[in-house]
Amino acid sequence: MTGTVKDIVSKAELDNLRQSGAPIVLHFWASWCDASKQMDQVFSHLATDFPRAHFFRVEAEEHPEISEAYSVAAVPYFVFFKDGKTVDTLEGADPSSLANKVGKVAGSSTSAEPAAPASLGLAAGPTILETVKENAKASVQDRAPVSTADGLKSRFEKLTNSQPVMLFMKGTPDEPRCGFSRKVVDILKEEKVDFGSFDILSDNEVREGLKKFSNWPTFPQLYCNGELLGGADIAIAMHESGELKDAFKDLGINTIGSKESQDEAGKGGGVSSGNTGLSETLRARLEGLVNSKPVMLFMKGKPEEPKCGFSGKVVEILNQEKIEFGSFDILLDDEVRQGLKVYSNWSSYPQLYVKGELMGGSDIVLEMQKSGELKKVLSEKGITGKQSLEDRLKALINSSEVMLFMKGSPDEPKCGFSSKVVKALRGENVNFGSFDILTDEEVRQGIKNFSNWPTFPQLYYKGELIGGCDIIMELSESGDLKATLSE
Repeated sequence: MTGTVKDIVSKAELDNLRQSGAPIVLHFWASWCDASKQMDQVFSHLATDFPRAHFFRVEAEEHPEISEAYSVAAVPYFVFFKDGKTVDTLEGADPSSLANKVGKVAGSSTSAEPAAPASLGLAAGPTILETVKENAKASVQDRAPVSTADGLKSRFEKLTNSQPVMLFMKGTPDEPRCGFSRKVVDILKEEKVDFGSFDILSDNEVREGLKKFSNWPTFPQLYCNGELLGGADIAIAMHESGELKDAFKDLGINTIGSKESQDEAGKGGGVSSGNTGLSETLRARLEGLVNSKPVMLFMKGKPEEPKCGFSGKVVEILNQEKIEFGSFDILLDDEVRQGLKVYSNWSSYPQLYVKGELMGGSDIVLEMQKSGELKKVLSEKGITGKQSLEDRLKALINSSEVMLFMKGSPDEPKCGFSSKVVKALRGENVNFGSFDILTDEEVRQGIKNFSNWPTFPQLYYKGELIGGCDIIMELSESGDLKATLSE
């Protein structure tokens, strides 16, 4: 198989191949994407140049179970494996980065040579590379932000409200052109819901503009009464849990065959449900819950024991960002579970709130983290990640030019050594800050390791440790203390 590229057709097949431990490079591609097809030529050349590695392809939209497993949101996309583990990824048409990453995971093309980054000269000729670069430029231009001027915004509002249930997809319901779109079509048919559709491949203005309009970066996108429900992952999860049927019912969407459904389809507009009002008591309770913590996550299960993968993913993201958050297990309270969907106009879980404002579900939170938008939004709302102990100690040490870590306070020292240092500093008219290590065990133990100094008091000047009581008293007696603390 070395020197060739093989197509993967199932996740089980890929899992078995990974168990061999050999270097593997996996290319997610799509037949409709020119940049993807051109990168596939580079990929084939690399397969020849690195015969000790195994090269595989997956048509991303035909095998959603594999694409979802590796969080593929765009093509071309490459995943690199070694010793059965994912060691790197690459998104986009970048032949130089691809060749170098292959070189790192696969080593050199001959066993006598040490592993080194691959050169582009090995991978492909100038004609192919030039084509790839041009396609990459075109791809960037295609993805450029689309203006949401009033006319365009009005068009999107009309499209999303053109049917009570509206699916923006690749292809048509009869001929879907990606696996994710096909899956949502199948789900809507199983739910016996009448729906309209729009082929985003037929109109690039809609394809790019709707991403910004909805703040949702991928397709398909499913709307009910003009409101975004989500993409394929959310539709699948809601369908499997039964929440999609409940959401349609709550939003006044009737199944095919009912008189109401036929009447609404004939109108061709959004439908306002009359049974989605909340009692004042429930509304007040929900407002209290979403504002009970600066960051609040409504999820299935608890942070330490999530009961669905989507909830677990958001917990993981918040932990990675070192954000303290509160949580509510919606599985324990059906009134909150159903009521919050209406309150937020968001029909699935988890739901993440920041300062009482809905951020979104797992897909949106993941996309915001990847783009850096999550950190920016949290910072703008005054929420920062929890400091590590080391960062906290550095901040304390540098909080004053002269800083004394002692037992007690300068006016009420709680040990003789601390008292002596306070008197020495005051005797030299030195202004200093202080921290009572008896009030914070984490700081008390942590600063011993940080400074590599096992006792207290500890005196710092401009962030540097001067020493403990003995050293300070020696400096004081020799007349060098003032000079040391003013250098």
